[in-house]
Amino acid sequence: MRSISRIGELREALAPERARSEIGLVPTMGAFHPGHLSLFDAARQAGGLVAVSIFINPAQFGADEDLARYPRDLERDARLAEDAGVDVLFVPDADEIYPPGFDTWVDVGELGSLLEGAARPDHFRGVATVCLKLFEIVRPARAYFGQKDAQQAAVVRQMVRDLDLDLQLDVRPTVRDDDGLAWSSRNAYLSLEERTQALALPAALLAGQEAYRRGEDPVPVARRRLGALTADYLSVADFGGPTLVAAVRVGTTRLIDNVRLDEEKSA
Repeated sequence: MRSISRIGELREALAPERARSEIGLVPTMGAFHPGHLSLFDAARQAGGLVAVSIFINPAQFGADEDLARYPRDLERDARLAEDAGVDVLFVPDADEIYPPGFDTWVDVGELGSLLEGAARPDHFRGVATVCLKLFEIVRPARAYFGQKDAQQAAVVRQMVRDLDLDLQLDVRPTVRDDDGLAWSSRNAYLSLEERTQALALPAALLAGQEAYRRGEDPVPVARRRLGALTADYLSVADFGGPTLVAAVRVGTTRLIDNVRLDEEKSA
């Protein structure tokens, strides 16, 4: 596996590979867990070169969010990526992606201003901009995202469609731990007691999914199952299909999760 931190070097390394085979890209912020590994596996199974980026994107964090303490362990991540068959690991710093004078941003409109976008203003502007930059730098045939970040996937899908980007998005199912909690890098913030409390989130989403199948409104059913957890939002949105989405606070940790309402049990 080759690790690269500069855009020019990455382009130079990928040019001959692109002539021989397609490239699959998995954009990440690092702190790898089984959800990431499932995306690496999907990219590897598709064939061609597998490129993974690690960039903790400051443009998608608000002033009072967890940018400074977001989990970082590049040595561990590099080892996991290599073991998973990743060919190229792109690890730029902030000045490489946003050099002095950078002032061009992607506005994704209404989709980026509701739910997660309402709770985190400019979050999806930062997500869309860095994804567009990565797509232009790497020029992948396919890019892989997780369904756990359903609104993010919808935002990127809209951008790819509206800007006629020449790549295919592959959104993979949410990967969950044995207890049902969706894997997230932020799970590392949870104490043992908080992790137990957090299980109310997937349980609530599953209850809402079952209520939907009975013809009931899933939101009040799910809200009751959240118990003492504080919800930033709990709503049904069309993110590629009817999706029950939630963001909750467990102690000082903010967790997001979702289930598709038109699919079999997924929480």
